[in-house]
Amino acid sequence: MPRCFTAAPAPRPGPSAASKALGRGGRWEAVSANDFALVQGIRHTRGALERWNRDPVPILRAWVGGALVVASLMLVAVWVIAAVSQADFTDLWIAGISGEADFGDVGHLLFRNSLVLSLHAFACVAGFIAGSSLALAADKRSGISRWVHEKARPIALGWVVLVTAFSLITQSYALGLTGATLSAQFEISPGVLVLTVLPHAVPELVALFLPLAAWTIASRRDEWQNLLAATFATVAVAIPVLVVSATWEVYIWPRLLEAVSAVA
Repeated sequence: MPRCFTAAPAPRPGPSAASKALGRGGRWEAVSANDFALVQGIRHTRGALERWNRDPVPILRAWVGGALVVASLMLVAVWVIAAVSQADFTDLWIAGISGEADFGDVGHLLFRNSLVLSLHAFACVAGFIAGSSLALAADKRSGISRWVHEKARPIALGWVVLVTAFSLITQSYALGLTGATLSAQFEISPGVLVLTVLPHAVPELVALFLPLAAWTIASRRDEWQNLLAATFATVAVAIPVLVVSATWEVYIWPRLLEAVSAVA
């Protein structure tokens, strides 16, 4: 048989990638379960991002729909709290009305919203670690350590429920009290005040709650391995939306507020 068609010798089977890695000096070294979980997590994250990039509409629609539900509930809560709360008759300082607006005011809003977005994003990362990485490492554990790894998913679920509840309650209460004061200051009803903030509040709240919406959808589908990719994607989508919303709130919303106050 001609040499060009001779079969190459079959490669010898080597150690599996799950348990071995080629170390320095050509030696095979053991890989820990945590290292394997990290490699798997990176692989899942890259695959999810590539898959979503090819067809982003379905996943974006699901995330935005979930975040919109939460944002709507929060706005209703703000309206109710503003309607029943005692107004503080000390006038609030509003950029563009009480003083000239500038980009420093936009930066202040972005900094405040970045803290909320970071809290929600970290909850999404915690879900990935608990639902995917720790679950992969559980087989290599024993005793209490194994039990903790196996219970990671319900613990993560409880953590995200607490984060969501804390975020909703604290923000709704604080904004509701502010709404009561602004309603008295501009002599308009809380309902009218909420209508003036809808153009910037709805996209802002949707952007802030995108990571938690992604977490909820992934956990219901048992797709915990996609949560790290979801964190990167939702934060990347949220940042430009928050910039536009903050700019609207500083430069355009004061004009709407003055217009409805003049009509009232």
